[in-house]
Amino acid sequence: MNDLVLQGNRALAMPLTAASLDGYIHAVNQLPMLSQQEEQDLARAWLEEENTLAAQKLVLSHLRFVVHIARSYSGYGLQLADLIQEGNVGLMKAVKRFDPDKEVRLVSFAVHWIKAEIHEYVIKNWRLVKVATTKAQRKLFFNLRKAKKGLNWLTADETQAVADDLGVKVAEVQEMEKRLYSHDVAVDLSPDESDEDAWKAPAAYLEAPDSDPSVLVEEAEWSQQSQSRLMSALQTLDERSRGIIQSRWMVESKATLHDLAAEYGVSAERIRQIEAQAMKKLRQAIA
Repeated sequence: MNDLVLQGNRALAMPLTAASLDGYIHAVNQLPMLSQQEEQDLARAWLEEENTLAAQKLVLSHLRFVVHIARSYSGYGLQLADLIQEGNVGLMKAVKRFDPDKEVRLVSFAVHWIKAEIHEYVIKNWRLVKVATTKAQRKLFFNLRKAKKGLNWLTADETQAVADDLGVKVAEVQEMEKRLYSHDVAVDLSPDESDEDAWKAPAAYLEAPDSDPSVLVEEAEWSQQSQSRLMSALQTLDERSRGIIQSRWMVESKATLHDLAAEYGVSAERIRQIEAQAMKKLRQAIA
């Protein structure tokens, strides 16, 4: 069994890239399989004694199954090496939760965990914009491609059949089909394009937030009227109140209550009271 660990460590030590993928797959396929009894003994050693060597042996002996499952997701345009790495994470989670007393082989139990990790990775990386967030959308994402017979769009009858089979609404099937066969488009020009091609970029057709003249005029008039009302309201205050408001709210370097208390020869609390009364008068005057 130590030979298994040694061979497995050599396989895992390989940097899993596209260039080294063939070597990795060859290495994990050379790792010996475990019998059911060996599997149960190792699982108990991990559960009861937290024997990390036993857990490692369980993981290593099942790496070939991760490769097999990851291959089935090669149609999503993602690197097989990345899919295998995510599947390995799922395998380790399965080993951690595996109960040998259930009389179920680890490979049958681990399939769920391996696929779950790969599913999550595919959904996050398949498009820049996430295509599936709800449980129903995730189910559609991975089953709709299988349900389609060709490259053509689904007919009304086929759409209804898929919806009935997966237990979702027809509208959800139609929406997911659009997402599956749409493409990410960069808003701005790519680095290798010149400024002369700027008109081709979607950014050139986005509406500017300040492009509506009527909105600009309305905002300018509102700002002018508000400022005029504020200036008129200030004139209704006595000189001390007006000075406090201006020092506290209408300059870049605002004065503190204690600064104004020293200037007017009163307490900071009195300055606060005058400020509150002046603000009340201003609100009434502006309204």
